[in-house]
Amino acid sequence: MRVFVLNKRGKPLMPCSPAKARLLLKEEKAIVKRRTPFTIQLTIATGETKQPVSLGVDAGYEHVGLPASTEKAELYASEVELRQDITDLLSARRALRQSRRNRKTRYRAPRFDNRIRTKRKGWLALSLENRINAHLSRIEAVLRLLPVTKITVETASFDLQLLKNPDISGKEYQEGEQLGFWNIREYVLCRDGHVCQHCYGRSKDPVLNVHHLESRRTGGDSPGNLITLCETCHKALHRGEITLKAKRGQSFRAEAFMGIMRWEVHSRLRALHPGIEVSNTYGYRTKHARIANGIAKSHCADAFCIASNLGAERLCEFFFQKQTRRNNRQIHKLSILKGGIRKRNQAPFEVKGFRLFDKVACQGEEGFIFGRRSSGFFDVRKLDGTRISAGISCKKLHLLEKRRTYLTEIRKEEALPPLPEGRGSAPKCDE
Repeated sequence: MRVFVLNKRGKPLMPCSPAKARLLLKEEKAIVKRRTPFTIQLTIATGETKQPVSLGVDAGYEHVGLPASTEKAELYASEVELRQDITDLLSARRALRQSRRNRKTRYRAPRFDNRIRTKRKGWLALSLENRINAHLSRIEAVLRLLPVTKITVETASFDLQLLKNPDISGKEYQEGEQLGFWNIREYVLCRDGHVCQHCYGRSKDPVLNVHHLESRRTGGDSPGNLITLCETCHKALHRGEITLKAKRGQSFRAEAFMGIMRWEVHSRLRALHPGIEVSNTYGYRTKHARIANGIAKSHCADAFCIASNLGAERLCEFFFQKQTRRNNRQIHKLSILKGGIRKRNQAPFEVKGFRLFDKVACQGEEGFIFGRRSSGFFDVRKLDGTRISAGISCKKLHLLEKRRTYLTEIRKEEALPPLPEGRGSAPKCDE
């Protein structure tokens, strides 16, 4: 892994080898700026010879690939796992607010004009805004390490109508599946033939309900998430007496997000960095480049192809980063104990000098604190969930890095199987 170098003013230079970094540190010509990724800052003025560096961004709903390379070598590679709990947290907050207002100010009239979307154009849902900001944040992190001259973002557009109906054409695009129905409930009842989809009329109950297969706050009111049940089966289901065989229909949440953020990241990057060339590419070009060069599919591999330096020597390890929640704003738990006592929902800031998700050295390995006990025995794991120790004394732990929003660990590229004949061969990584 290369060592990233900053000049005396903190501006990025071309990275150097670990041997040269050790020599600079030994001669006190540089100081350690950051441990992961390992970065040093020069204390003397030097010449700044730079090469064109291209950054490829494999944008996604759950993962982001971010390799940077020159024509000869890959300098940086990372894969970021984004948060998936934003929608749940927002829905829980909305429910708690509604309940609190009903308890304390039952007379409060709804003020529909006091909404942010009516005040500012270009408003996006907070779950989408979080993912877009995460893309920009990780790109900014790379720009602080390398003198990037070109950024290429892979964008994609999805035809949701065509995904639902491969035979759609012409004016059928203007005639959705709910054409001619007053609302979603009427459509779902008609689609199911006004028959309970569990007992199929055996209960003789004439009252029909529309049931959400997945919670409405996460699954929404799309027809694929709704099913017709009679009153008898509906109540029995909520009592836990029966289970449904029906599964939720296909969700297009990720495709919708990619369609929205398609140009948003591109336009924001251009506004933030007018001196850097920002362009976009498409998935079919990335796939062709990957297959033609015999590269096995992964997020880092796709972004490497997006950067267009296909002749560069690839790194055999990459930074895996996981986005975590920064704060827990819920002060108390919802359940009230005897005596009207509310138990706190927030853990102490530090326990024995350690915070949650601090990176520590444990039993010869690097891990993260996933659980803390007041007794001083902690649960240490890797980011993939592999448990290093379920309960180890804090006295045996050595703090490596304080927790950050993005937890980082170094992973080696797995051994890749050869591609089918006629499609090249997968690159090998020397151990």
